[in-house]
Amino acid sequence: MDIPRIPLGDWIETGLDWLTTEFSGVTRGFASFTVTAIDALNDVLIWLPPWALLAIIAGICWSVSGIRLAIGAIAGLALIWNMGLWLPMIETLTLVVIATLVAVVIALPVGIAAALSERLYKLIMPMLDFMQTMPAFVYLIPAIPFFGIGSTSAIFATVIFSMPPAIRFTTLGIRQVPVELIEASDAYGATRNQKLFKVQLPMSLPTVMAGINQTIMLALSMVVIAAMIGADGLGSEVWRAIQRLRPGDGFEAGIAVVILAMLLDRITQSLRKKRTS
Repeated sequence: MDIPRIPLGDWIETGLDWLTTEFSGVTRGFASFTVTAIDALNDVLIWLPPWALLAIIAGICWSVSGIRLAIGAIAGLALIWNMGLWLPMIETLTLVVIATLVAVVIALPVGIAAALSERLYKLIMPMLDFMQTMPAFVYLIPAIPFFGIGSTSAIFATVIFSMPPAIRFTTLGIRQVPVELIEASDAYGATRNQKLFKVQLPMSLPTVMAGINQTIMLALSMVVIAAMIGADGLGSEVWRAIQRLRPGDGFEAGIAVVILAMLLDRITQSLRKKRTS
């Protein structure tokens, strides 16, 4: 006796078609916002001479971490400049910054709400597990019918892919605040908002910053993969090298991605240590 096949794929395609039709206004608004933000940030970063942007980033590294990170930033960015990958690096950095900002703006309120509501926590945790175990390439599929080929689809897929760690770590940090501190704030008559903004969030800041760090790293990895759907940047250089069988060009672009990832990781980790010290 044959078991009938469940048409799950057909249901998903029907649902995507319905969402694309019914929420076309929302998708057009999101596309307009992302294109404007990408163009504006790209224009500013491209307008700056490479040596000036390199000096600014090195100054930021020096202020948040010290001379060692500043020297490493200068060496890494100078290598990217020397390899002729400065413009793709700026395009990748722009996509990562915008996607991370959008993801964090969405994730922090959701994480706070899940930490304060046991019902929402039980609902959202399986969803986060599902989102974090789903292969990254799958997130490119719904982006195309919503926004077509290009950087907007890359931002959409990157936000969805990189958001779970920020939500999870925010929830974890708030829920790990010692009960004694909560009871003490209650005893002093603190309101719910006062407890949140003066006790729970400050105490959970190291964990929240760790979640933001993971979001940045996932955003960078997804932006590179999103070159398959037309995203500009270092990912497109890797994809072009694969198509043209140029391993040297591909490794150069990969090294530039590694340098950018290490730089963003060290800066965010230094910011976390500075904020919590």
